[in-house]
Amino acid sequence: MIGFSSFSTTRETGLAAQACIEKIQALADQPYAECTSPLYTMIDIADRLEGDPHTAKNVWVVRANQTLAAETAHTRISAWPLRFSPQACASEKPMLYLTSSATSAELCALSSESAQRGIVCNDIETLSTVWPKGAHPWVPLWLAANPQCLPFDPASGAEARAIAIAALRSLYVEGSHGFYYMALHDEATDFTGPMSSQSASQALKGMYKISEIEGNAGQPKVRLLGAGLALRAVISAARMLREDWDVASELWSCPSYTRLARDADSAQRWSRMHPGVPRRSSHLCECLNAEDSPVIAVTGYAQHVAEQIGAHITSRFVALGADSTVCLPAEPTSGQTVDKRWIVTLALQALAREDKVPQAFVEQAMQRYQLQ
Repeated sequence: MIGFSSFSTTRETGLAAQACIEKIQALADQPYAECTSPLYTMIDIADRLEGDPHTAKNVWVVRANQTLAAETAHTRISAWPLRFSPQACASEKPMLYLTSSATSAELCALSSESAQRGIVCNDIETLSTVWPKGAHPWVPLWLAANPQCLPFDPASGAEARAIAIAALRSLYVEGSHGFYYMALHDEATDFTGPMSSQSASQALKGMYKISEIEGNAGQPKVRLLGAGLALRAVISAARMLREDWDVASELWSCPSYTRLARDADSAQRWSRMHPGVPRRSSHLCECLNAEDSPVIAVTGYAQHVAEQIGAHITSRFVALGADSTVCLPAEPTSGQTVDKRWIVTLALQALAREDKVPQAFVEQAMQRYQLQ
């Protein structure tokens, strides 16, 4: 058996990462930066890092799919040669891995190939498929269960950029273990608007508040959470709730339900082991447990991805995924996401169970939106 050396994080690794971070931060000032898709943003970052002589020598870019390839001499199609390179093993450089991997087996092989390091960007959501987000059902389970992987589902180019910068800093400047994973869609959008430094910091913890759709005093209210492309349906549902049912909404973008759940689980374990001191809180609990409005968490994956956070939410909680209300199509499609009409209906159902709206609203919504 051939043994492989792990990449060594050195002072030069940190300097290389810092050069890449500065380049990416400069790209945020471009006029198009806030309204691009996560996929375009990450391809643009890869192109510019490789195209700049200063950063090209400070980054390893791997493009394992022809559609993500660029006309540059620096592009690699595999990370395996780096595992055999004495120079690469002696001093690690930031790795940006662009792939189209629809199964957990492919991702497992890829993570082994890259020594479970780097920023893995997967574009399968852009392809025609019968699976939610283009991913085989085992993929989100593998992502959530792999302790070396920190998975994200960015809704916008701004979120993807913030995650990339944080990953570079965490992995290569601070020397953290593991790799970051991003599921990338190609829908250009600016629905989250420009990200402040505070929003970016909270997004990296798993969620941040993007807006409120206010109503009158005493009006019933729900809190709507959305990840990735599903956030678009969440925002549309919030408008429908206000216009059709006089219900107010609080909107949250959740780039990583998995990170929220892991951090909440960790805080809970710590508190159990230290019963004599104040309980440790988590970002999830700090965001959602200060009030009691129902929480509707939406994901473009299967429902169980959003359900990860349910055990830590004290309010009435509903998880909604691509498999929650309809069967998967027999023929491949693209751009699958959760139906905004179901988000509205389940929000009304949650409110009705707390006697905050009449139960008749639920039946009326089912008829109005032709869900029966």
